[in-house]
Amino acid sequence: MSGQVQGVGFRPFVYNLACRLGLRGEVANSPAGVELVIEGDESGLTRFQQLLWDELPPMALIEQLNSEPVPLSYFDSFKILPSAKGEVSITATPDAAVCPDCLAELFNPSDRRYLYPFINCTNCGPRYSLIKALPYDRTNTTMSAFDLCTACLSEYNDPADRRFHAQPNACPDCGPGLSFTDEKGHFVKTGELHDESLIAAATLIRAGKIVAVKGVGGFHLICDARNADAVVRLRQQKQRPDKPFALLGLNTESLNTVVQLDDNRRQRLQAQDAPVLLCPWQKETSLDTENRDLIASGLNWCGVMLPHSPLHFLLLHQLCGRPEASDWLESEQQPLLVMTSANRSGNPLITDNQQALIELRGIADGFLLHNRDIHIRCDDSVVNGLSDSMPIVRRGRGLAPQVIQLPQSGPSVLATGAFFKNTICVTKGDKAYVSQYIGDLDNPDCCHSLSEMVNHLIQLLDVVPQQVVCDQHPDFFSSLFARQFAERHDLPLQSVQHHHAHIAAVMAEHQLSGAVLGLALDGLGLGDCDQLWGGELLRVDGRGTERTGRLSSLLLPGGDKAAAEPWRVAAGMLYQSGQSDEIDKRFHYAGVATVKQMLNQHINCPQTSSAGRLFDGVAALLGLCSINSYEAQAAMQLESAALSYVEQYGWPECEPLLSAGVATDVAADSSTIDSADMTLTELNLATLLTTLSEIEDPLYGAALFHRQFIDGLGCWVFDTVQASGINRVVLAGGCFLNQLLLRGLTEQLELNGIEVFSAGKIPCNDGGISLGQAQVALQLSLPANRQNSNY
Repeated sequence: MSGQVQGVGFRPFVYNLACRLGLRGEVANSPAGVELVIEGDESGLTRFQQLLWDELPPMALIEQLNSEPVPLSYFDSFKILPSAKGEVSITATPDAAVCPDCLAELFNPSDRRYLYPFINCTNCGPRYSLIKALPYDRTNTTMSAFDLCTACLSEYNDPADRRFHAQPNACPDCGPGLSFTDEKGHFVKTGELHDESLIAAATLIRAGKIVAVKGVGGFHLICDARNADAVVRLRQQKQRPDKPFALLGLNTESLNTVVQLDDNRRQRLQAQDAPVLLCPWQKETSLDTENRDLIASGLNWCGVMLPHSPLHFLLLHQLCGRPEASDWLESEQQPLLVMTSANRSGNPLITDNQQALIELRGIADGFLLHNRDIHIRCDDSVVNGLSDSMPIVRRGRGLAPQVIQLPQSGPSVLATGAFFKNTICVTKGDKAYVSQYIGDLDNPDCCHSLSEMVNHLIQLLDVVPQQVVCDQHPDFFSSLFARQFAERHDLPLQSVQHHHAHIAAVMAEHQLSGAVLGLALDGLGLGDCDQLWGGELLRVDGRGTERTGRLSSLLLPGGDKAAAEPWRVAAGMLYQSGQSDEIDKRFHYAGVATVKQMLNQHINCPQTSSAGRLFDGVAALLGLCSINSYEAQAAMQLESAALSYVEQYGWPECEPLLSAGVATDVAADSSTIDSADMTLTELNLATLLTTLSEIEDPLYGAALFHRQFIDGLGCWVFDTVQASGINRVVLAGGCFLNQLLLRGLTEQLELNGIEVFSAGKIPCNDGGISLGQAQVALQLSLPANRQNSNY
């Protein structure tokens, strides 16, 4: 059996099931998964096969089961054997939130693990963050530093026990422990008294201070969300002026006082991956308006999460006043905490105690530490709860490493991903293993993390890459790394165009065969002839891709600066609509005169078809956001404004303002425009942008833009479907994080009988690029006559 079958209590499950049915044999972990030899009467074996699927442990997932008859060995019992060695072809198991059974023991005064911060069993606890190698045995994890005591060893060896072969098994007598230090790194609370460290941390939080807490996949910075001064100070110290924070509450009843939770959202929050879930604010929250604005400024949604480790439950227990009643875990509780990754802005998540004491000095007022090492950092996963499908925004703790079943098998590929939101992907046979979120590669430490992750996944999965693939942009660190890796190992190197990879990633996830039309909407990606793409219609199949359409061109005065300063994009829009005189009337930033000169003289104003820059420019044009202090701030505030209007008034009515035709270009830097573009279809934005520039109500303007853009895209894509005869459309790229856009366009296309596919298991943004790169590389490695049938 292969799949998620190690580290999830699978062997003890098989053992107990076989014993229950009076069957004999043996089971062992192997590099391929779990190998089982079982014998008995025919009815017992038939019943065993049925119950094997019906009673799987909570964390187990069988992806493939191969069986064959063997001669009788005349076993006298059923045994669990030591793990076998050999080539690895199994899945590393993600970390899992604490299970109900362990939680009940954690707060049971008569249990020997009462209030022990590292309680776990085969159904929960850390996995991937601890694993150094496979098979998943204690000696291959960071728990190898702790020898099991007699009581824990007895549990570990007892097939009837819930902790049978639970590799992180521990107790206060033999396992990891807590400690607490002050802001200078001096240990002020040590020893076996975990309460002392928890009391010290809770005391600081109540006093409006910031505490760094070491969790499962790394450190968090935590403060009281109801204390405005504490939140302001956290923003100042972390140099994070506007980017939203996540909120931690004890249970869904506590979170329901601040965000809207339906049954689907409650269920998603309580899943084993325990993600950060984006949810709409309650119209009237238990948070003050000031605090709400401090946590998620300009947005009508907020990221919320439940505690995922025993340590977080214990910290909330302290903050709730150490209640003894058994129902406190289910009832509404007052404490609400800001949870944000513990790092300096742009740096990777911190996992090491000493590194935390050094790098977080001046940010944290205290450090709640433990001595269980984190081998692999995992940021919190983020899921978009604004949509019924709840797509993944960021893959991290609880979801990594993601395994995607590919539509074909092929030589192993290493794909190094994109520049922003980097992930890597390694393939083995017909499976792709996508790493957790690594970060943006404009930071040396994130670049180092990419290198570390490549080495880790290759070693963990026992993969020898046979080819390397990267983004078409030659200067990305991920591309440079790929080139050096390929040269060092004498491997072929393939580059894949950014938006082709976006579409291919969704095709890989859905195992699509044949040709599709792909609509890729994102910030920027290098296209052909060094053009800046970002709003593209592509025909994609196993043989490659053909660009068939694009959004009409926008101007980017100052080039890259326009991404950080959306008012520059809006200035370009005003110039293109003949309203240059409006630029310095609307915007009063340093450089406005220079921007006007650039536009008038066509200097340093590259053209782009980017949908991401379109959203930015419209947000600035409507006065919603002119400067991005974090990526996609303007676009998110534009979506939020549109949601607010639609919720109150419904969609605005207006005649169509977008039209499709043959591509034409505003004169700017004409050297970047290829003559082949003149054969493309183009969705013309000019009339819509002129109309928006005259609207005074920003909420109405945001809703009108979304309505018109969705309708225009729908008509454009439908016309292309009819002309091409291809009835399947893939929607990909970071702009489809916008749920108004994704939901509206999907509904419109499906009403016209078109099959629509979008990302669900992987992020639609650049976090999914590595999977798409790997899929394209695999397709190119296949014989031409196999590509179409397998894609």
